[in-house]
Amino acid sequence: MGTRLKLDFWNKYVNAGKADGHPYSGLTAAGSEPVIPQAGLFSVDSLSRPWMIPVRTVFPWLWFPRDGTIAADTKYYPFGTRMLVPGYGWGTVEDRGSAIKGPGRIDLYFESHQEALNWGRQRLEVEIVR
Repeated sequence: MGTRLKLDFWNKYVNAGKADGHPYSGLTAAGSEPVIPQAGLFSVDSLSRPWMIPVRTVFPWLWFPRDGTIAADTKYYPFGTRMLVPGYGWGTVEDRGSAIKGPGRIDLYFESHQEALNWGRQRLEVEIVR
């Protein structure tokens, strides 16, 4: 049996689960597009990285902070649960995965596979806001 996931960027297909063989939308299980966290102009990050202030003032979408996307076991952390992950920033549970089981495991969204590899697996204490 061959795999259904095509390597072509424009023609990705889901290769397992309920949507097997259907086009891959790139959306999370909550129906949103995954994003990385963004500190925003009005944040403590502007004090620690003042060189970003001019960039953030030119681009209005960088003024406000944005939570990153986190995948977690929704039995323990329902969609919308906010978490502060040290070194990553604030994130919101918007996705789940088959390998993410239990309260001690989450998956963070990164824009590239290499960034995710650089982050690696870590054991961290996260702050959870329900």
